[in-house]
Amino acid sequence: MIDSLLAYYNQFIFFMNAGGAVMWVLFCLNLLLWYGLGYRYITLKRGTRGSVRRLVEKHEKRGDDKIFVGLLDFAVRDSLQAAREAQAIGKRPRNYIYDALFPYVFIITKYSTLVKTIVMLAPLVGLLGTVIGMIETFDALQSSSMFAQGDSIAGGISKALFTTELGLVVAVPGLIFGRILDKKEEQFALEFEQIADIISTKDSHEV
Repeated sequence: MIDSLLAYYNQFIFFMNAGGAVMWVLFCLNLLLWYGLGYRYITLKRGTRGSVRRLVEKHEKRGDDKIFVGLLDFAVRDSLQAAREAQAIGKRPRNYIYDALFPYVFIITKYSTLVKTIVMLAPLVGLLGTVIGMIETFDALQSSSMFAQGDSIAGGISKALFTTELGLVVAVPGLIFGRILDKKEEQFALEFEQIADIISTKDSHEV
């Protein structure tokens, strides 16, 4: 078992070193990308199914923590609490609700910029590795003898191909999953606005 893991480790190190320093940069970008995607996937869980209006009514009738199963549930709870506090002092509830929802707006947008930046940056870093590999190839053609230059040329082309491949491997899945999570973020933003409208309108009618 240990020998098998060691063999995979050595193979991984060989593959990374074959692409030069750019490969390690892309590897770090890949780790950051999937950390950001994983965080957004975990946090962007809606919770209780159903329309926002029904969810608000459900939380008004039941105040126990058993129905707090997702981000939207907690957002509704805090919004209702903010509306009650505003109503108690005779203030308009909408601004208080927006204040209560602000932390949730921050949560749904967290790491969004990081993911988009890495998706855009990874192919460019891979292209940089391609350029470095081709420069090494041309240096080998210029400085090496006809007999000895074969390995140098192969190494330069290999480095160029490795970095280009890894740059695309990082960017393409990040683009796909990032776009799916962006859609969820947009849905949350719309539902937060619905929460503010429903609660503030209902409270104004009650007054």
